[in-house]
Amino acid sequence: MLLRALTSSLALALPIAAQQIYDIWSTTWQRDYLFTYTNLSPNPINFVTPGSTGTSDIVVTDSNVYQDIAGFGAALSDSSAKILSELKSTNSDTYWDLLNYLFDPTDGADAAGFSYLRVPLGASDFSDTVYSFDDTSGDTPLNDFNINAAPSYLYEVLQDILSINNILKIHVVPWSPPGWMKDGGSMLGGKLWTSLADVYANYLLKCLQGYQSMGIPVWAIGIQNEPQNSNPTYPTCTIDAYWEGQIGLQLRTLMDNNGFSDVIIIGYEHNWDDAGAYPVDLMEDAGSAFAGVSFHCYAGTVSDQETFYNAYPNKNIYFTECSGTFGSDWWSDIKWYMNNVFIGSVNYWSQSGAMWNLVLNGEGGPKLPGTNSCSGDPCRGVVTVNSNGTYNYNQEFYAIAQANKAILPKDTGGPFGQRIQVAVNGNQNLLVGAYVTGRTDPTAWLRYSIVVLNQNDESNGSWDPVDIEATIEFRGQQATYTFPVGVTTLWWYAEPQ
Repeated sequence: MLLRALTSSLALALPIAAQQIYDIWSTTWQRDYLFTYTNLSPNPINFVTPGSTGTSDIVVTDSNVYQDIAGFGAALSDSSAKILSELKSTNSDTYWDLLNYLFDPTDGADAAGFSYLRVPLGASDFSDTVYSFDDTSGDTPLNDFNINAAPSYLYEVLQDILSINNILKIHVVPWSPPGWMKDGGSMLGGKLWTSLADVYANYLLKCLQGYQSMGIPVWAIGIQNEPQNSNPTYPTCTIDAYWEGQIGLQLRTLMDNNGFSDVIIIGYEHNWDDAGAYPVDLMEDAGSAFAGVSFHCYAGTVSDQETFYNAYPNKNIYFTECSGTFGSDWWSDIKWYMNNVFIGSVNYWSQSGAMWNLVLNGEGGPKLPGTNSCSGDPCRGVVTVNSNGTYNYNQEFYAIAQANKAILPKDTGGPFGQRIQVAVNGNQNLLVGAYVTGRTDPTAWLRYSIVVLNQNDESNGSWDPVDIEATIEFRGQQATYTFPVGVTTLWWYAEPQ
């Protein structure tokens, strides 16, 4: 098990001082720092009168505030929940240690504080069996709907996570409607019968009501995961943009009339490469029903998000799925995740960033029997729990943790971070995301955070990792910090303006 390095000094940190950097979290390419906390007291980095700029010059402009950040995290598939439940049964202390390190959002906690969790409604490719919440063929009144069709350990683990993090954003979405609502009569592949669109909208409402009955608050619901994907080896379903829109409109009305007006609907939930077509058509047909759309990483590029943003700048963008695979390079993966998800996607207007399975075993399972999902190199969870009960945090964890630390609320009941303008001059091997976090007391000093990827690891085609001494410009003052090759999160405080 990887050691955690946050010292107790964070909980005893000095009072907030004017534009000084005390708090730094680092993950380095050679893994000598792994989401490691450093408190610079009694020698913080001061913002001073500007002098010459560093090799890179990071310019933070807090007068330009962009999107709110919903959160960063992963998905709790049935398989993830099963592994965690088994760990709880065999070693409860280890289970709670793991959950606390993943999810505790308390300011100053020795934890990543994951703030977003996506949960399949019914079976996915990472379930033991194929099931929906109503598998009675032709049951259009949904009399046999049963939220307990999901394994009990799913809800048990969700409730345990919520006992640690009650500000978690939970986003639920089906991988398929019940099979009898589809042309092939199966949840495995196929297309929704459009004549049952109203029944499906009611089905989704009942899912929300079922979660409510379990005491699990839902932040967002989707109509269909990856609606352009039909795979006959695991739950999938194609629904075109028009019909997703019609279902969304009906569901929005049902939600508003049944106490779920605060729950948002997220559309599309598929790859970057179609950003200018399906999600744009969806907004044209039924924009009033949807808060926005979400993207996955499996085709296209992150810059495709801007195509949707340019068409609908007032609609939200979310990034909700990408999976690592075994056999890849640790540092190359972290660079990719920061460039494309946990900094890059946000800089292209996303309000979230998330990986696929939160937890899997050392073989990338358990998977649905017979599925060809992840059939090449096995999919890797954010955390690997081994057969002997030990566990490892994978590269996905460190990418999420570094990003998430920058946007968590400073105060109990306070807001999450908002993206603000940042630019890098000079050496362009730094990629930066910048945030401001508001306070519950309007006179309290705001927290400013930057997440910095230093990918300066190559010279003339040869491996050559070199730290970058950078200056940070903020409100006419300047600080200097040397960023190691890796990911660094740091923050400071300043008066509201």
